[in-house]
Amino acid sequence: MKPTLLILAAGMGSRYGGLKQLDKLGTSGETIMDYSVFDALRAGFGKVVFIIRKSFEADFREMFVSKLEGKIEVELAFQEIDKIPAGLQVPADRVKPWGTGHAILMAKDLINEPFAVINADDFYGAEAYTEMAKFLTNGVSPSEYAMCGYQLDRTLSDFGTVSRGICSVDQQGYLTEITERTNIGHNQNGKIAFTVDGSEVEVDGKVPVSMNFWGFDPSLFNHLEEKFTQFINANHNNPKAEFYIPFVVDDLMKEGKVKTKVIPSEAKWFGVTYQEDRPATVAKIKQLVNDGKYPTKLW
Repeated sequence: MKPTLLILAAGMGSRYGGLKQLDKLGTSGETIMDYSVFDALRAGFGKVVFIIRKSFEADFREMFVSKLEGKIEVELAFQEIDKIPAGLQVPADRVKPWGTGHAILMAKDLINEPFAVINADDFYGAEAYTEMAKFLTNGVSPSEYAMCGYQLDRTLSDFGTVSRGICSVDQQGYLTEITERTNIGHNQNGKIAFTVDGSEVEVDGKVPVSMNFWGFDPSLFNHLEEKFTQFINANHNNPKAEFYIPFVVDDLMKEGKVKTKVIPSEAKWFGVTYQEDRPATVAKIKQLVNDGKYPTKLW
């Protein structure tokens, strides 16, 4: 059974200033998601599921579903604020959906096979899909997941700070801890640092970080449903609480239910966190095309 690629595309891109998931960055008007699907298809994935908002379904179908027809199976799932387990209530002052863990849960009825999860606006590199496909075909199980790990210094933006899941990895290559850090960037001394409780903490640029490229067994959905119910009950009075997938994986590891293999990547990540990132992203994709890594027109 071929693995599935799940793409998280429901975010509205507030820092970028628009629907960056639909921004045409490639040499023939492709989005980053086009390159992700292309890389996944040639790595052996058999289906792609997009998590989107219902409000831009029409644009999404026009841009993606039609051109992928006959090339790979495509499904859409919708992340909305009121899509929560039966018996739970949405707090009156909640204004947006619940984060990446909630987004993945929206695909529960569409995926019964091993699957990878990626962000819509991150360019991960073809090799990462190849290695993840190998793991999902031969290594994944209900007790073993995977994460593609990137060097922190290869994942920064030149135009602002970023959020990253900083990872600790044991000698066998398994994740032991993942800590979500925000406002990561270069300080006045040129060192990479983040801020915690008002204090600046410098960090080694070679440390592995999560870019939200995960490999899962479908058993994850049962864990997500249980954890999300607990999350809603615990955060009913916190309208800004987020249910992030790294938190879920970290909990499952601490409970001894799963191990997470870290698949190291030497690639330099790029993407469009900020509008100012766009010209460099366009140039990098053009260079990959010129180098023969991708055709001028993908589809």
